[in-house]
Amino acid sequence: MESVLNGKRILAVDDEPDVLAVLEEEVVGVYPSCRFDKATSFEAAKDLMKNQNYDLVILDIMGVRGFDLLDLAVSRDLRVVMLTAHALSPEALKKSVELGARAYLPKEKLGEVVPFLEDALAYEYVPGWKRLYEKLKGFFDTKFESDWEKKTGLNWQEWASWRMPLK
Repeated sequence: MESVLNGKRILAVDDEPDVLAVLEEEVVGVYPSCRFDKATSFEAAKDLMKNQNYDLVILDIMGVRGFDLLDLAVSRDLRVVMLTAHALSPEALKKSVELGARAYLPKEKLGEVVPFLEDALAYEYVPGWKRLYEKLKGFFDTKFESDWEKKTGLNWQEWASWRMPLK
């Protein structure tokens, strides 16, 4: 199967080993040429990011100081996907965008993670967020308050109308 994930090096960080196991199965189970590293703590993830190069980093927000790790990853020009269950809010979404993450995914979508990871690698910042918005707007509409888009302070409608070039 052709995918931008083929042969990529990925770091997943979550304090729940079962989440890491599902992520690894979802990615490596489909693309065995991926190199998949895991960390269950802030310190372990920090050490891995300082000593290894990654094409993509997947960060839990709670439990591993995900926003601190996001700062570190972005400072090293790494593409980051935020993954959360407990920090699922318009405020955490806004902070993820502002700090340079490429996506913000609810753990409820763990079984569908591969296309989101592919988008995070294949698209630049705004086109990637546009695709995420198109895919998850309905989900966010049901999970968040009706004015969630306004609460983020981000111009989602402008991004939604932005014409994206073909890959």
